[in-house]
Formats: sequence, structure tokens, C-alpha cells
Amino acid sequence: MRKPCFLGCIFNFVAKTGQGFNLITFSKATSRAVYGAKRSITFNMSEQNSNKSPQENNTEIVKPKLKVLAFHGYRQNGAIFRAKIGSFRKAVNKYAQLTFISAPHKVANDEGGGDEDGRSWWFNAEDNTFSGKCLGGPAIGFEDTLHLIEEVEKEHGPFDGFMGFSQGACLVGLLAAMQQKGYLPYTFKFAVFASGFRSGSLVHKGFYDEDIKLPSIHIYGESDSIIPKEMSEALISLFVSPVVMEHSGGHYVACSGSIKDAYLDFFHEKYQDLLDDQKKRERTDSDSNV
Repeated sequence: MRKPCFLGCIFNFVAKTGQGFNLITFSKATSRAVYGAKRSITFNMSEQNSNKSPQENNTEIVKPKLKVLAFHGYRQNGAIFRAKIGSFRKAVNKYAQLTFISAPHKVANDEGGGDEDGRSWWFNAEDNTFSGKCLGGPAIGFEDTLHLIEEVEKEHGPFDGFMGFSQGACLVGLLAAMQQKGYLPYTFKFAVFASGFRSGSLVHKGFYDEDIKLPSIHIYGESDSIIPKEMSEALISLFVSPVVMEHSGGHYVACSGSIKDAYLDFFHEKYQDLLDDQKKRERTDSDSNV
């Protein structure tokens, strides 16, 4: 099996438990200078209730949270995506801990647009660019992304759900379709889509030939000109029982009013499933010890 291209990289892992998120970044630029060096992982912990004594912290019951892996859009990265969805993070913090990762491929910033250190999960044009509206193109670097996710799953998973925006949502849709076919070495239980769409890359076409049973919630903008709502609706049509919410805005992760309520209802249901599963495991462990 081919080794992932990022195994020589420096890994910086930041976990902020008090804020309900993890940030994992993979620096390819750094890896060129230290290629072949042993991976290093840096932990910066922001402890919740740090003003309490160690004895008090040890006796406090920590409730479980849903673990959600978040995938950013094209020309973003994990840190930028986290900063842009503050309202969403705040809304679901009661139920979920989000982990943000950056795509393995750096986007050239020749035109001066986009965010600094913009990333892409794959390219669908020979000039190493990506457009959601491109049909029939390649999927350059997609295999590297699959290796990256598998590595994150091994080191920081398992994750209960995946969440994606724009190209990240397209990726989550592909992963959901691949899981349906039994192609993934890991599993996830639900998916959250914001401005999602089907990939137009030729190599991905075969993934969309059957219904997807994974529980999902889909949010998209009526006036989105980057990913028109018809593209989001085409992805939604693959799912058996999707929760669907449309807002009047454009290309962003909406989280207010009825959209926020829909997120909360969805995450509350999945959180309850998590608690029920935990109780079942505890009963099974208790019975096995009798």
C-alpha cells in the first residue's frame, strides 16, 4: 500500500477542550526542511474549569460529546474555516466537539484572491485548480486526501459524524457514498452539509449510482451563485431521509433562526443516540462482570 505523502510532515495538534474543538494542521512546507524527521505532535491544552483544584477536576463527571470531523471549502484551511463558523460552533457546542483539519494540497494564489494558505482536497483541472461547476474533469490529489483522512481517523478517531462546507461538503458526500459501498476502512454515523454538491470528476461518477442511507442534514442558500441550489439538490436526492433547510442567502454556513433550530434538533437526536449507545455498553460490561 502506498504511503501517504504527508508522513514526513510536522504535525501540530491543538486541542481546546473548553471551547469544544480540535485543530489539526499538516504543514507540507515545513516537511521539506525536515523531510525524513520523526513526526512531532505538540499539545496545547486549555483545561475547562482550570480554576478548580486537581481533586475537584478529578471528581467532576465529564459528559461525552459527539466527535465531528470538519472539512473546509476550497481556498480555505482548517483554521480559517473554524473562524468563519463561530455561530455554528456555539450552537452545537453542547452536543459536539469539532475537529478541523486542512486539506493536503496548497492552492496557488497567483491572482491574489482567496485566503492565505488556501487549500484544496483535490483539483479537477490540469492547471491544479478546482471549480464545483466543472464536469468531466480529473480528481488530482484525491487519493492523498483519502490517506490523510484515514491517518486522522487512526490517530484521533473514531468520529461520530462528518461536516463539510462547499468542496468539503462535496468530499463528505463522496465519503458517504463510499461508505455505503463498503469502500472505507472506518465508519461515521451522520453527515452535515453546507452548500454541498456532487463531484463532476469522471472517477467519482460511479459513487453516485445508489441511494445513501446515512442520516444527514443539508443547508444551502437560495441565492448562492458559487454552488447554485440545483447543485445542492442533486446531492440531496441521493439520500434516503435527509433533513433539508434552505436560507435566502448565498455561499456560507448559515446558522440563525429556523436553520439554527434544525441544527439543534438534528444534533440533539444524534447526541441522544450516543447516550443510548453508552448505556447499552455499560449494561453489557456490567453483565459480563457478574
